[in-house]
Amino acid sequence: MKILFVVSEVEDLVKTGGLADVGKALPLALSKMGHEVTIVMPYYKQLADKFDAPDYCDKQTLYSGHKSYEFAVKNLSLEGVQVLAVDYPEYFARKGLYSDDYHAYPDNAERFAFFASAALQASKAAGFQPDIVHCNDWHTALTPYFVSIEDTGFFDQAKTIFTIHNGAYQGTHRFSDIAYLQPHYQLHSQLDGDALNFVRMGIRYANKINAVSPNYAQELLTPLGSHHLFNEFQNRRHDVSGILNGCDYSQWDPINDPHIAKNYHHGDLTGKKACKAELQQELGLPKKVRIPIIGMVCRLTDQKGFGFILPMLDKLMQHDVQLAIIGTGDPEISQYLQKVADRYPKKLAFVEDFSVRKAHMIEAGSDFFLMPSLFEPCGLNQMYSLAYGTLPIVRAVGGLKDTVIDLAENPDMATGFVFEQPDSSALLSCIQRALLFYHEAPKELELTQQRAMQSRFTWEAAAKDYETLYLS
Repeated sequence: MKILFVVSEVEDLVKTGGLADVGKALPLALSKMGHEVTIVMPYYKQLADKFDAPDYCDKQTLYSGHKSYEFAVKNLSLEGVQVLAVDYPEYFARKGLYSDDYHAYPDNAERFAFFASAALQASKAAGFQPDIVHCNDWHTALTPYFVSIEDTGFFDQAKTIFTIHNGAYQGTHRFSDIAYLQPHYQLHSQLDGDALNFVRMGIRYANKINAVSPNYAQELLTPLGSHHLFNEFQNRRHDVSGILNGCDYSQWDPINDPHIAKNYHHGDLTGKKACKAELQQELGLPKKVRIPIIGMVCRLTDQKGFGFILPMLDKLMQHDVQLAIIGTGDPEISQYLQKVADRYPKKLAFVEDFSVRKAHMIEAGSDFFLMPSLFEPCGLNQMYSLAYGTLPIVRAVGGLKDTVIDLAENPDMATGFVFEQPDSSALLSCIQRALLFYHEAPKELELTQQRAMQSRFTWEAAAKDYETLYLS
């Protein structure tokens, strides 16, 4: 099949989060299966600074109302996969992709409404007539709408897929502020007051809707988990499915990880002790091998469960445990963590920063990984943790539920610890179960670690499931 993969960021080119991981890994996996894939993305300033990409074709022009939008189509390649980048400096030659530090650009709706349309024009200019147009998250959610009204016949045979990576971000903006869409009078009936919700448009116009894990797809069909779009998902429930993201084990494997003190594998975990000692030294924690370390690497947001974590920290600190947290985000969360770290300097290390090296050190040197998310469409850190024999402590939501098997529920297949209720007492109780297991069952702990390390969630498997979805 010919697949046009429309996405706002791609790992190795430009990245702000997990969407970029999928933007690289899935097209590459589909290409290896023999499909012809072309990625379309914006030509951001960060991309232009790294790659002085040539023009693929003559300048293109789109018209909307009284305004014309002339843009170039840049030609790049990602491990053999063609990348077309929409170069419109007025919208994309900026400091950030979506924001200037913490402040989202006020014209994001205009920028990505234009991009959703320009992506199709780039495909036409390249003569790439797709069987599948695969769109990702709110930034590209209007592309299925533009396919539906395209009148040249170029996309008549194309089916559209809309993948929701995080349904909490919906691209809701005042329609009157989106200049590019003003001539589209048919959208007036789709508004909520004067607000246009991009994700709602993706759900309504795409042929198929999918989420990045089977359990998250089921949550989207419930009033509680639908991010206030319950009726939209229910109306399309027969077209909603979930496919679990893969994990890039070329970057996350303790056998050959260059960032950790000593490499190890599931047949010999002795190297993990050296990684633990290095982590303790790096973070200024007492170097005690028999004290369990719970690690956490994440954005400091309510989504990641800090509403449950912060209230129970003092109680957790009464246990024989060390807690290592690395991340940036909400200033109030970081200030609270720093105060607790100041009170318990031998038990809690908080680093308000992010580095690849420290993230790998946490995964390798910790005994447990904390990920008690309020919601988690797929999640990657629990997959990394499993690969490193660092047992995840997670809430039973989204992809966490799909990837971690609880010790109490199935001891013979267990790979971690899972709790249900979104509150501090349930989280603390789950952590206490993990600590008890660590201290009282060291042999079973090692067997569980070895089992976790042999879990695999590959992009090859995900790509096969997407191929099935494309053909459905």
